[in-house]
Amino acid sequence: MTYLLAADIGGTKTDVAIFAADQGLSRPMHQATLASRDYASFAQLLTVFLQRVKLQPDRACFGVAGPVLNNRVKLTNLPWEIAGRDIAGQFALARVDIINDLVAVASSIPHLTDNDLLVLQHGTRQDKGALGVVAPGTGLGIAFCIWAGSGYLACPSEGGHAGFPPADPDELELLGFLLDHGIEPSFESLCSGSGLPNIYRFLIDTGGFAEADWLRAELAAAVDPTPVIVRAALGPGKRCPVCTETLRLFTGILAGACGHLAVTVLATGGIYIGGGIPPRILPLLQQKDFINRFTGKGKMSGLLAAIPVSVIINPKAALIGTAAYGLRTDDSQ
Repeated sequence: MTYLLAADIGGTKTDVAIFAADQGLSRPMHQATLASRDYASFAQLLTVFLQRVKLQPDRACFGVAGPVLNNRVKLTNLPWEIAGRDIAGQFALARVDIINDLVAVASSIPHLTDNDLLVLQHGTRQDKGALGVVAPGTGLGIAFCIWAGSGYLACPSEGGHAGFPPADPDELELLGFLLDHGIEPSFESLCSGSGLPNIYRFLIDTGGFAEADWLRAELAAAVDPTPVIVRAALGPGKRCPVCTETLRLFTGILAGACGHLAVTVLATGGIYIGGGIPPRILPLLQQKDFINRFTGKGKMSGLLAAIPVSVIINPKAALIGTAAYGLRTDDSQ
């Protein structure tokens, strides 16, 4: 029996599991979620996990938040560098595949069920049509899938670092704020966990919003300000108008990013929204404004109105996709 070691490696947390080839993707033999920054290296994290499970895997596949070149990656939001050859030698693995984390999410889509998705726009899915994935988490990941004859082929991109195109006067002013403060004017600088505070600061500095003392104190004490802003926008507990406006701008920019990807790859098979943030802001994504912004592409509006749009609500989707990629048969490698 083949045992696969799979991991979804993010800037905040790493999901790691061992799958048996004959037991499918829904039943990992062992699984854990570890705080990435608690470990000096990925090898150290793997050592801790494997010592716990006391099982030797045969091969491995890792989905990583960063550009993968020659089976090696330097993480974008974490000071780790991972090389497939080094990990294979250190842990006695016959094969190690390193894939972009959004390739992992994209690879999961054929294996997701209706229970894993929340539909925002039903549309009409075209058989074998391209699929688009947009995932705001610590950073902004973007990938797509194309039909490759016998199944979908997931393709990586660094589209999150594409230039941000403002769609209205508020966003034009926001772009100016990024430029004035020396912040990369990209989608990721706004539509991600690391980018959301930029919108918040823009509104405090230029939008006429007062920063409540209790909110300032919570933000100052937080390691990550994004959950504080989201909570102050949607509850539970105290709410703050500036945080509500921050999330309004954020969701509009996310809708715009989804629309840009849809027309770029002609994603008639659907747009899938992943990442850690969307499941926490579902009430905003379910409002008509989100789909109106997604479809508002002039001559392309009719095309976009027919494209299915869903939020991936299974938090283990990237891990499922990583395992699916790693467990492919040898003749499909």
